[in-house]
Amino acid sequence: MSNEIVDFSLLDIKVPAFVSTYSIETQKDIYEYLKQMDENNKKAYLIALDHLGSSFNIFRSNGFKNWKNKNL
Repeated sequence: MSNEIVDFSLLDIKVPAFVSTYSIETQKDIYEYLKQMDENNKKAYLIALDHLGSSFNIFRSNGFKNWKNKNL
């Protein structure tokens, strides 16, 4: 088993704790997605996270899915 971790604290943006339960590959994808966000997308992400709380799932969000499809 790998001890590899993704350090989301380097992004200076809130990330739900449950993201750490995803595979390391998915965590890396989410990290890269969040890293490339402009300020407007970060604001929208934070609003969604705040308003939806634990029901918000970045992995299933339209923004992440669109980014993933463009970056395959």
